[in-house]
Amino acid sequence: MKKVLVTGGAGYIGSVLVKLLLERGYFVRVLDNLSFGGESIVELLNNNSFEFVKGDIRNEEDLKIALKDIDYVAHLASIVGDPACAVNPSLTRDINVDGAKLTYDIANKMGVKRFVFASTCSNYGKMSDANAYVDETSELKPVSLYAETKVEFENYLLSQNRNNITKPTCLRFSTVYGLSPRIRFDLTVNEFTKELAMGRELVIFGEQFWRPYCHVLDLSRGVLAVFEADLDKVEFNVFNVGDTNENYQKQMIVDEIKKQLPEAKVKYVQKNEDPRDYRVSFEKIKNELGFKITKTVPDGIRQIIQVVKSGFLENPDDQKYKNI
Repeated sequence: MKKVLVTGGAGYIGSVLVKLLLERGYFVRVLDNLSFGGESIVELLNNNSFEFVKGDIRNEEDLKIALKDIDYVAHLASIVGDPACAVNPSLTRDINVDGAKLTYDIANKMGVKRFVFASTCSNYGKMSDANAYVDETSELKPVSLYAETKVEFENYLLSQNRNNITKPTCLRFSTVYGLSPRIRFDLTVNEFTKELAMGRELVIFGEQFWRPYCHVLDLSRGVLAVFEADLDKVEFNVFNVGDTNENYQKQMIVDEIKKQLPEAKVKYVQKNEDPRDYRVSFEKIKNELGFKITKTVPDGIRQIIQVVKSGFLENPDDQKYKNI
């Protein structure tokens, strides 16, 4: 039984990944400071293949406890998203760069074999050719502190000595959506759908800009695909995680929601400049690892509509469903 440490395992993506790993027969330990609470993973304490360590990736002793006897690491712990990172830039760098470096360094000293880093397609910033797709070889143009920290740690990992025990892989995640034990409504697909499902008018700024989208379950499956791939295919390598057909403009997302909510009211506000505008190719992960998504944006929309309209949540507007 391989032992995996998931840093940030109580988070939106982490809580889905942890359950997926347990289902696949891994022993899973989570290191998390529970800044958003632990409800998303509390029931897993019933599972003998699960352990939890409350701690901080900036604390060397916490890391040594969490990394003891671990084979693989999925490093998700970070301050996520442009708005959250902008609140406290110094703390963002402490966690997303310094804490991440410390996590890798101690993992290497303690003999961890694989280290998968959750990076982001935001690293691409803005396409130079509006008719093309960016891929893993494209120039990185981070336009936010969030993306800058991801690029910096990617560079740190990929510049490590190839003889290191701990072999890194960087996964550039698409913009995430979908249901999770720690659900979020400050993500484009989830937010737009929630607002319209609650009968409100949605105001859209800059409907023409592109992003790739991927369901939280499929992003988690991307991590699993790296853990289960031949090492020579993934070590010191970078993969975009998603599907080339799942690049959408905001207008296209609204059109998909309207197919399911024909009465939806939407107002568009012209915005001609967005620092992020990118369509992404995901052919590499498909061709080299055989990775294919299982859910699409319309599937995610359908799920969110059901959750909101069926009353699964007492108050979908609650602040706890946002990262800031």
